Amino acid sequence: MANDLLNLLQSQMNNDSFMEGLSRQIGGADTQQTKMAASGIMTTLLGALAKNASTQEGAQSLNNALENDHDGSILDDVMGMLSGNNQPQNQRMLNGAGILNHLLGGKQGNAINMISQVSGLDQGKTGNLMQLLAPVIMGALGKTKRQNGLNIGDLAGLLSGSFSQQKQQTNISSGLITSLLDQDGDGSVTDDIANIGFKMLGNLFKRRR
Repeated sequence: MANDLLNLLQSQMNNDSFMEGLSRQIGGADTQQTKMAASGIMTTLLGALAKNASTQEGAQSLNNALENDHDGSILDDVMGMLSGNNQPQNQRMLNGAGILNHLLGGKQGNAINMISQVSGLDQGKTGNLMQLLAPVIMGALGKTKRQNGLNIGDLAGLLSGSFSQQKQQTNISSGLITSLLDQDGDGSVTDDIANIGFKMLGNLFKRRR
């Protein structure tokens, strides 16, 4: 399942015309910098989604968002949607700022700064790119959920696996991601991420030994 989600996302990230379109959409940027920043954004948001889904309340909230607002149809015409040329009936599908506020909260600025430093893309454009990609990532997650018939209890495992795989491929060092996503301030997300998707949430999730 993790491969299904990553394949959907990477098919977009590896599409040169999509990257060129994003570069134009954020005000004109070097395509390679945009691609590097997009990789970091994808990794960061997958980690944030995995952490969000690691509690019963968070998993329920995420499932509701996927059911109501993110059915994956954004992937049918990504640039049309992101550029405003194709307006969806449900505008919440494109609310990147709202998605980021929910997932990253006060860490959003730190994430933008981290990705900007690594990619070379300035912070303003990095923030704009993050807002554009957040709905795409949610759409890919929603599509994967539907195609695989996933329930609430499956989401955390899917996201944990996807984050772990993507982190190995990202341009951002694991240390920087660790600093951003660490839950308890102990300097390590190994314990946090290892249990995402496997921690006991009522009868929904299995505990990883």
